Amino acid sequence: MVYTRTGDEGRTDLSSGERVSKSSNRIEAYGTVDELNSEVGLCAHYSEDKRAELEQVQNHLHILQAELANREPDVKVSEDEIGWLENLCDKYQEECPPLRDFILAGGCKSASHLHKARSTGRRAERRVVELDQDEELRPQVLAYINRLSDLFFLMARHENFLNDVEEKNPEY
Repeated sequence: MVYTRTGDEGRTDLSSGERVSKSSNRIEAYGTVDELNSEVGLCAHYSEDKRAELEQVQNHLHILQAELANREPDVKVSEDEIGWLENLCDKYQEECPPLRDFILAGGCKSASHLHKARSTGRRAERRVVELDQDEELRPQVLAYINRLSDLFFLMARHENFLNDVEEKNPEY
């Protein structure tokens, strides 16, 4: 059964067996990462040439969720995953025209979804930072979630570039 009725009063179990409010910073942090993971799945649907990379990000996000959900996790985000993100960021930045100004989120459908994932990633980062203020997290957790939205931004720019969609600047 999918439903257990154990959460009907607004509390849930951590893997330690501890019962916590569903509005706790820990639940909010890994719940927002879960939301981001769903958006990345949508991005993979629209960004076929980036599908394998985005599916790898989804796997990383599951590791991140496990780390955020457990006070002493069995799996942890590593420097390898952070380096992998940085290498992808470098690759996409090199393939795009230089950025000279702020740009509006949007463009082609795949880029628009990646921009949405970027903004959800930033919200997830804020939730993770909030949890870090309560319970110190490993620096790799903060670095990974920070780097991830940079990757989505660069992937979005790359999608627009590949599809000959001109980036628009805000009008002030």
